[in-house]
Amino acid sequence: MQIEPYLFFEGRCEEALDFYKNALGADVTMLMRFKDSPDPEACPVDDENKIMHAAIKIGDSPIMASDGHCGGNPSFQGISLSIGLTDVADAERKYNALADGGEVVMPLEKTFWSPSFGVVKDKFGVSWMINVME
Repeated sequence: MQIEPYLFFEGRCEEALDFYKNALGADVTMLMRFKDSPDPEACPVDDENKIMHAAIKIGDSPIMASDGHCGGNPSFQGISLSIGLTDVADAERKYNALADGGEVVMPLEKTFWSPSFGVVKDKFGVSWMINVME
């Protein structure tokens, strides 16, 4: 069994995918727009170019994404995506890239379990925990 996060960006999915490509080196492995659906009822009015379904890989981790109902306000409550790294400099690069336009929740700092750990919400409201494992 494999569990994959599915993120709904409510109309900002393409922007988010581009952001994650630049910030984390994400690779888009699949993308379907609403207009490409074989079910014409699935296409929201005026949103045919929005993303119905996308799959990306960040490192070895798959994540699925969509524009959902294209409501304009993504909301990610009660969840955080955790990135485990082995290099402090790489953690700083990724943390800073995710923080661009976002919000620092906990600065990167040494903890009792990690030489560098921090939490940031990106500009879409997705919470990321950056953890360097020794």
